[in-house]
Amino acid sequence: MAGEAWISTSMPYLRPTEGGRGDTWREEAAAHGRRGTQRVVQAGEVSAPAVVAGLLGVEAGTSVVVRRRIMYLDEQPCELTDSYYPARIAAGTGLADTAKIRGGAVALLAELGYVGQRVREDVTARMPDGRERELLRTGELEPVMCLERVVFDGDDRPIQADLITMPAHRQRLRYELRMG
Repeated sequence: MAGEAWISTSMPYLRPTEGGRGDTWREEAAAHGRRGTQRVVQAGEVSAPAVVAGLLGVEAGTSVVVRRRIMYLDEQPCELTDSYYPARIAAGTGLADTAKIRGGAVALLAELGYVGQRVREDVTARMPDGRERELLRTGELEPVMCLERVVFDGDDRPIQADLITMPAHRQRLRYELRMG
């Protein structure tokens, strides 16, 4: 099982858990007999890079809050996940801190009055840079998949943008859409 590609779907990570339950990633991995953990490596206010500014609808260089995490599956790094939030929403909250957030970031956003109603995801592939290869423990010729996600509230305002980098040979993305 450890050599198989992980099948990932976004939906469990877009809605707050019932009653502020624990770690969605850990629970999803456990349901498949695996161990999912994560490490927050940085959190706080930064200047928005151009791609993030475009996703959040702010000017490049505007102050935003970032949470940078390394996700692990069975002790092997499987994702670099950088989540960005407008400073007007996240500055001074748990999103700007490296401590674990009970129920996760989506639950905290909901407590703050921001609930995602629409999501847009774009997936691309490319070769990783040296830092990504090191953190993901991939070879020089192994490509990565890059997922850019932006979550919008009921007024169609961006409330979260994610930049996710995954080793392509260890991931499979699954999208199931309800028609009608």
